[in-house]
Amino acid sequence: MKYVLLLALVALLAASTATAGTVTLTGTTGPGFTITLKKGTTKVTKLKAGTYIFKISDKSSIHNFHLIGPGVNKLTTVGGTGTFTWKLKLKPGKYTYVCDPHKAFMKGSFTVS
Repeated sequence: MKYVLLLALVALLAASTATAGTVTLTGTTGPGFTITLKKGTTKVTKLKAGTYIFKISDKSSIHNFHLIGPGVNKLTTVGGTGTFTWKLKLKPGKYTYVCDPHKAFMKGSFTVS
């Protein structure tokens, strides 16, 4: 019985450690004509390949947040607002994020190595 409890405890700790180690990136679009992607308070320009949590805050019904890259094509809707959470595995390459209706000036990018 002690052995089973010990194994359960080890499995639980391993699962929580894996979740705790996933980096969260914060994306925001609106309410003005701005779009950002940050890790803490720093703009994302480079990342290592791996799994990330994206917390996207869409603050305007005239904008969206669209992330495109190798194997990734995720977006919020134009016309809607809210907070969205995506767990994505990023592969090496270039990623861009844009507001589709205003992609000429509401855009950003980062590279994954």
